[in-house]
Amino acid sequence: MTHIHITNARLIDPENGTDTLGSLTMADGVIQAVHPEDSPQGLETGTQVIDARGKCLAPGIVDIGVKVCEPGERHKESYRSAGLAAAAGGVTTMATRPDTLPAIDTPEVLEFTRRRANEAAPVHVLPMAALTKGRAGREMTEIGFLMDAGAIAFTDCDHVIQSTKVFSRALTYARAMGALVIAHPQDPGLSEGAAATSGKFASLYGLPAVSPMAERMGLDRDIALLEMTGARYHADQITTARALPALERAKANGLDITAGTSIHHLTLNELDVAGYRTFFKVKPPLRSEDDRQAIIEAVRTGLIDIISSMHTPQDEESKRLPFEQAASGAVALETLLPAALRLYHAGALDLPTLFRAMSLNPAKRLGLPSGRLSVGTPADLVLFDADAPFILDRAKLLSKSKNTPFDGARMQGKVLATFVDGHIVYEAP
Repeated sequence: MTHIHITNARLIDPENGTDTLGSLTMADGVIQAVHPEDSPQGLETGTQVIDARGKCLAPGIVDIGVKVCEPGERHKESYRSAGLAAAAGGVTTMATRPDTLPAIDTPEVLEFTRRRANEAAPVHVLPMAALTKGRAGREMTEIGFLMDAGAIAFTDCDHVIQSTKVFSRALTYARAMGALVIAHPQDPGLSEGAAATSGKFASLYGLPAVSPMAERMGLDRDIALLEMTGARYHADQITTARALPALERAKANGLDITAGTSIHHLTLNELDVAGYRTFFKVKPPLRSEDDRQAIIEAVRTGLIDIISSMHTPQDEESKRLPFEQAASGAVALETLLPAALRLYHAGALDLPTLFRAMSLNPAKRLGLPSGRLSVGTPADLVLFDADAPFILDRAKLLSKSKNTPFDGARMQGKVLATFVDGHIVYEAP
């Protein structure tokens, strides 16, 4: 049994909302003790002692919505490269998306991905499965069999199910099975072909745009179906102020609904696209500064529950195109934490609030015991220096694809070590 004791650490506890100096002991894959102030005496013989030197120790990040391109596009990202990138970014659990080639819509494909992930990734990998076959929105998948095979949730990702009847049937069946459905709230007709958010900026640059109302309309429809079916539902990305009142009403009405947002929509806005920089093309498109501030406030109050990377690898050929034609998405497993720390350094969110959204809430939504600094919970932890400055060089990212909007950006916050089940899976060089 391996014992590790971390002393002189700044303990970030999202469950209790505290940020205090203390120490922590882990053994046999779980947290054995959490001590305020000074470290206790009488540690087990052979215990490895790590002096955190006042740096931050927090629950490992649980990242919902990571795209790993196996099967089909392994040249963009493999479970090995994604796992290494996750460990370097303080992500200890990845809930992976089913928008692969082919889609993960059968128990056989799901079993393949689980086996590959267990062989290759040094972090926990929990696969999600498609809600409809081929993510085509016409016929739902075998939800029960896929759950038996290990599916943690069901989603068609950015392929919005247009048929209300199909979606309602899928939600009804998912409720009967106790399955979590993750949806992408967007009106597909309005958002089709859009590359930017409508407004003066999109008009000036001549970009096909979508109104923020498309997100509100998509969420309104989904909420109505939740009222009808009573299913467990998570909105993957809420990015506009217009959608927030509907989300607030749904929660007040007792619906089983949670919502997430991406780190890019929290830290970037539509003006960052200036110069038609395709690394800033994401889905949904970047929003106005007013929207960004509204989403930050929603995370602060807990209206938006979860912050995710929405890690989407794209190769150079799909990004080095005119803005309208370029693929959407950005890699973010390694940049999630330093980008989130921008909000901390700006005084917008404190560290317990950030880790509530990045660790505790996603773990709770997926029914996991992690995301906490409590005795008996999994020793999935990240030790980081919140103040360490650096300039991001995308060539040094461990992901196979390098499509990050933060290339060359000045950032603060470096991961020093990542622990999974009490074992060190990453140490900063």
